[in-house]
Amino acid sequence: MEEALLRAVLFGTPILLAGLGALLAERSGVVNLGVEGMMALAALTAFAAAQAYGPLPGVLAAFGVGALSGLFLGLFAVTLRANQFVAGLAVAALGLGASGLLGKRYEGLPLAHPLPEGGFALLGAALALLVHLFLTRTRTGLFLRSAGENPKAVDLFGVSVDGVRYLALGLGGGLIGLAGAYLSLAYRPSWTDGMTAGLGWVAIALVILAAWHPLRALLGAYFFGLLFFLQFRLQGSVPIPSEAFAAVPYLLVILVLALSGRSRAPKALGQPFERGR
Repeated sequence: MEEALLRAVLFGTPILLAGLGALLAERSGVVNLGVEGMMALAALTAFAAAQAYGPLPGVLAAFGVGALSGLFLGLFAVTLRANQFVAGLAVAALGLGASGLLGKRYEGLPLAHPLPEGGFALLGAALALLVHLFLTRTRTGLFLRSAGENPKAVDLFGVSVDGVRYLALGLGGGLIGLAGAYLSLAYRPSWTDGMTAGLGWVAIALVILAAWHPLRALLGAYFFGLLFFLQFRLQGSVPIPSEAFAAVPYLLVILVLALSGRSRAPKALGQPFERGR
């Protein structure tokens, strides 16, 4: 039982970190479907920087690349007011393709000084609490939430809606970058193409499952982590094909997306803001 809970936390940590990043963007009104590609690019950056300078610079580099990826998405989704779903999918594809191409030289190389998984797990739990406090107890968090619910009200206060959304995308992208760093520096201290293995899409479903609430995301991430643990533990012990076990978490994602309506979503989610309209 203790092992199951521990592995649930460790398996769920990258989902939690990425989910918090997507949650910040969506609370500001921007849909971020680029999580998978952003995680992959950050994981490669973290590993490359750690090989050259050490693991902690690798973490910082991953945060920075994640933040820049979020701002890059903002260029299309916020400034150019492109379709946010299309822009997010483009970022996901670009991140996966770029990381796969640039990461070939690092495949098969071990990481000399991996970071402890437990440290990232504690960081993830702390960040869930901090994101909750930021959204509910700070003036900036209030404007961020208002940008997702009623952006015209934010504009009336003289605050730039676009600026608030860029802030959410940058901070959220940094958290997604930390999820990538966890994968390549702690969970599996190496770089392999495809190491995100769909976790970015699970993180997007987590945001919906948690009803856009950071503390619920904490519990939801550990629930997904438990499913991944059971998937690996039960393979070979029951007469069910391994492919069926591997599909269980993703089938649950589809179920969540199918059954969860948008009634609890931020009212302006996915809608570009233009002053005077």
